Order: sequence, then C-alpha cells, then structure tokens
Amino acid sequence: MYCCNSKITLVVAAAGVGKRMGLGYPKQFLEIDGKPLFLKVLEVAEKTDLVKNIIVVTGEESVEYVESECLRNQIFKVSKVISGGSERQYSIEKALAHCSNDSIIAVQDGVRPFLKESYFFEALKILKSDIKIDGVVVGVPLKDTIKKIDSDGFVVETPKRSEFIAVHTPQIFRGDILKKAYSKATEDNFLGTDDSSLVERIGGKIKVLLGSYDNIKITTVEDLKHL
Repeated sequence: MYCCNSKITLVVAAAGVGKRMGLGYPKQFLEIDGKPLFLKVLEVAEKTDLVKNIIVVTGEESVEYVESECLRNQIFKVSKVISGGSERQYSIEKALAHCSNDSIIAVQDGVRPFLKESYFFEALKILKSDIKIDGVVVGVPLKDTIKKIDSDGFVVETPKRSEFIAVHTPQIFRGDILKKAYSKATEDNFLGTDDSSLVERIGGKIKVLLGSYDNIKITTVEDLKHL
C-alpha cells in the first residue's frame, strides 16, 4: 500500500542530444558553476529523504562520464546509470525495467534544473489521499491566449485558456500502472509526448500539481539567462 512516507525511485532522463543548443555536445553536460547541468537535479534528490534511489539514463558514450561525476560530487543514491534509446520514451522504458511494480516512480528531465523537494512531498500526499489517483504531474497555467490553427496557418478556434496547463516534470506515478502504460505503448507502437500521456491512454487518472514558472527546461541558448 502506498503512503506519503513511501520512498521514490527517481528516473532522470539525460540522454538527449540537444541539437537546438548548438553546443556540439549534449546540453545536460553544460557546466554551470563548474558542474554539469544534470547534477542540479541529482543534488536535490540526494538531499531529500523522500527519494530512495536514482536511475540516470544517458547516451551510451556518456555512461562512464555520468558515473564519474556522480562519484566526484558525492551523489550516492544513484543505483544505476544506463544507456538510453533513440527516443526519450524508449530510454525511460529501459529504466523502468529496473523499478519494482510496488514502487513510486518519478520521472524528471535532466535539463530541468530547478527541481524542488516540495514537488515530491505534495505528490506523495496526493497519491495517499486517493487510491484512484494513478499519477501526479507538475504544471502551470498558461499565460498566453492559445489559438488552434489549420495546416495553412489560419485560426480555427480560440479555446478557453483556463482549460489548459503547461506540463513540466517531475511526473510521479504508482509504479505498477506506469510500467503497464509503457508496456502497452510498446505493444501498440505508440509514441507519446510525455509519461503522463501513456498512463492517460490506458485509463489512468492524473492529477495536476501546480508548480512554478521558474521550473523551466533548458532547450535553447536563450534559456541560459535563467541559470
């Protein structure tokens, strides 16, 4: 049975290539204050009692580098560093093979460095409050008006902004349904946009936890001004 005292297995996605940054190497390895970007995520997880262990998924050529950086920076909760797949979804699925069905699993982007311990705490409370809730995703309300357009760029509809959320990570789930969702996606040859979308398509109930607009994903050079 899950409870708010359950410990989380954190899967960190750090296998992206990061072409849009134009660095010549993956953006998760960009050094900020002498440390690669992905370590900011690991340091938060290392310090909180809510995280039991960490699995890092990275490029095959980067496994040894990630392992050495974890040791050098005293990140002791990392139980495995594994090579990822050609898509983020395939990378996370490989990590899930090392997670138990009765665990709580959180998935975090390695290039979303402003992770907060409170996200874990609040998500666990939500999961404890209702056994029917299968997962919790951090997100923020949209600030801009959204337009739906057709293939020629003409506006088709202006939906209500209040009905939409910009979704971030972490995304935190009951392990059994997350693993089932990934297995079903593979069976159906379905490629989703995030972890939650896979759980949703098999009928999972997902709750949104309001996060912070500062919880950005470092994607382009312009994003570096926030570091």
